[in-house]
Amino acid sequence: MTNETPDNDVERPAEVSVPLIANTRAIGTVGQGLIEDRVIPKSMVRAWAFWDWGSAAFNAVVTTFVFSTYLASGLFVDPDILAAAGDDDRNPALVAAKAGNTSVISIALTVAGFLIAILAPILGQRSDGSGRRKLWLAINTGVVVLAMAAMFFVAPVPGYLIFGASLLAVGNIFFEFASVNYNAMLVQVSTPKTVGRVSGFGWGMGYVGGIVLLIILLVLFIQGFGDPTSHGLLRMPFGADGGALDVRFAILVSAGWFAIFALPVLMKVPEIPPRIRENRVGFFASYKLLWGTIVSLAKKSPQVLMFLLASAVFRDGLAAVFTFGAIIAAQVFGFSATEVIYFAVAANVVAGIGTFLGGWLDDRLGAKIVIIGSLIGLVLAGSAVLFIGTAQAGFWIAGLFLTLFVGPVQSSSRSFLARITPHGREGEIFGLYATTGRAVSFLAPGLFTLFVATTGDTRFGIIGIVIVLLAGLLLMLPVKAKPSVIE
Repeated sequence: MTNETPDNDVERPAEVSVPLIANTRAIGTVGQGLIEDRVIPKSMVRAWAFWDWGSAAFNAVVTTFVFSTYLASGLFVDPDILAAAGDDDRNPALVAAKAGNTSVISIALTVAGFLIAILAPILGQRSDGSGRRKLWLAINTGVVVLAMAAMFFVAPVPGYLIFGASLLAVGNIFFEFASVNYNAMLVQVSTPKTVGRVSGFGWGMGYVGGIVLLIILLVLFIQGFGDPTSHGLLRMPFGADGGALDVRFAILVSAGWFAIFALPVLMKVPEIPPRIRENRVGFFASYKLLWGTIVSLAKKSPQVLMFLLASAVFRDGLAAVFTFGAIIAAQVFGFSATEVIYFAVAANVVAGIGTFLGGWLDDRLGAKIVIIGSLIGLVLAGSAVLFIGTAQAGFWIAGLFLTLFVGPVQSSSRSFLARITPHGREGEIFGLYATTGRAVSFLAPGLFTLFVATTGDTRFGIIGIVIVLLAGLLLMLPVKAKPSVIE
């Protein structure tokens, strides 16, 4: 990749830089914003989307269905407390011990969220124009993979809880950092006419990857097939006596899965061209520069800040759907742990279909329409959970209808931001996207807890989630889809 034109070496406002770059169709100039006049090879799009496919190893396996559940289980409770409780799952000492373990995990993730919030936009900002966006994607993804591999050594012993929670926090931090660089690369593999479809394709690949991986892990390692001493076709020892090798090997395989499918984007998508940047400053001075960016956005492109606020709110509601959906399924509708995974696989199938369809509609109707329509669907489906009794069939219908809209919201949010982000500032703005998402991450969990505590019924926690989704919908209505400028 070369930069022979001097004008390309200086960072300029978006309205100046676009014509300069749009005059060439060379793939080597990708990364400077969405450009109409260029051809993106399908192989490059697929290579980019495979990172989403591989990331299911962290999203679905580590944070949602397997490792976090493993840490919160009775395997990390003092054996004396377990022995005293016997078969009584409501034993006060056992409940208190599990709550204490959950607090350890929660504290670790809270610290992780704080670090992500204060560091993500700075790291994204410093990668813009540096010619190292792909390098940092590789480094951050590599740290996530190493953290996942290290989870194999978290034996089912209470003394390993802090170690496991720390690895979970490290994985979350660097996964978010990697996502900033990955999302910023969306403009490198799409044009204004295809950005919605490409974003939807990537997000849909993530859901499909989650389906495939969960089924593989379920069959090979986790599913019980009537053998009281082992799980899965590979007959893995499980529980405290078996060293929980079923879960630990499942995580180790997931680490390899992510590593393998992260390679295509690093091999096929060119690095952004380096530029001489007038805003090159030290790390701490970057915060002053970031503040200048926010002030400039407020003056010249307020719709960017409005979208960051709206998306932060409704994305918190989406996160709560994943976090508390399994809890509602288990406590209100009596799903077993295995049935929860079955539902997760089905939910990923439906979410994948919704995401591919949403990406197609995104390029035809606009990202905002897809976001608004999907949020309305989420509010209606979430509200339906209040009125369907306790039959599992009702939850299957309402839950799957709800997941149909989750993917399109996430995918179209990414494409919407890519469309309105100033050229050459993708890393910084997607860093702010990560930060604002963390800044209000207390809303849905807090309201969920409030309604459960007030009513004494877990079902009514869904009201808190619906309120947050509705608030995000209302905040999204006035946002305009205009390209933005930062000087």
